[in-house]
Amino acid sequence: MSPLELIRRHVESLYDGKCMITEFRSQEGLINNTVPMVIGEKIPCRLSYHSFPGGKQTDTATVATQNIKLFLSPEIEVKSGSEIVVTQNNVTTAYKASGVPAIYVSHQEVELTLKDGWV
Repeated sequence: MSPLELIRRHVESLYDGKCMITEFRSQEGLINNTVPMVIGEKIPCRLSYHSFPGGKQTDTATVATQNIKLFLSPEIEVKSGSEIVVTQNNVTTAYKASGVPAIYVSHQEVELTLKDGWV
């Protein structure tokens, strides 16, 4: 087994979540011209959180900042703006892919933001 295969196997052994990825694709004849299309379900993944201490004070509230990153296989195509529902540690949360994924040989990293209106 090559060193890259060993690295990838190790990274994938850390995946303890599953995700579903939904894209919005154009379709003729619709008013808003897009329909949701699930492109993958039960995809092994891992969420990582990084919080910045001491939030930012505004005129009306203190805003806490948190970076959320999704790790998954580099073969999965995740387009910017896709909706991603992740279940990890028995908690299910909906996110939006907020940017272009960083793709490496062993994995990819996708920056996420919480989906508005998710309850």
